[in-house]
Amino acid sequence: MQSRVNKNVTLSPLKPDDREQFILDNQRAFKYGAAEEFGLRDNHFEEDDEIISRATIEASIDGENAEAYRILLNGEKVGGAVISVKGECGELELLFVNPEVHSKGIGYSAWCLIEQLHSEVTVWETHTPYFEKRNIHLYVNRCGFHIVEYFNNHHPDANDPESADEDSGGMFRFQKRIRDFESLV
Repeated sequence: MQSRVNKNVTLSPLKPDDREQFILDNQRAFKYGAAEEFGLRDNHFEEDDEIISRATIEASIDGENAEAYRILLNGEKVGGAVISVKGECGELELLFVNPEVHSKGIGYSAWCLIEQLHSEVTVWETHTPYFEKRNIHLYVNRCGFHIVEYFNNHHPDANDPESADEDSGGMFRFQKRIRDFESLV
């Protein structure tokens, strides 16, 4: 990958007194993506007109081996990420950037910092809804992930029964194998 890293992007562990704002910022970022794709009328919401529910975000933050970070640009909060790492396997649970600062290399730069924090990880995985074109672009074209599975009503995710819901549209599962990728460069 020949992408540039924004040197003004840093990560800071999520502080307990910032948890509520982190959740609200995450919901706003995902709602923005859905509104951008579908307009304001949409049936892809989890609860209370949110694309990603509070329960989903809290489960990620509180999950086993979870690490939650605020993404900072010049010291200002502009997004967040939640990862979990177990040995050589890592899961990108959540990654969001506030819509006001999209297209500045912030998501990519945050991802590079996450990889640096966990150089022991050889396989990363993540998921995103089929309509999140911005996320799909970031993961595939910038960060080096590959789409390895598409969950939908014809191919449901065994761990998520709602993926079989015809209205959900589906979710992509991505994987990045670090050692394989590095050997190609």
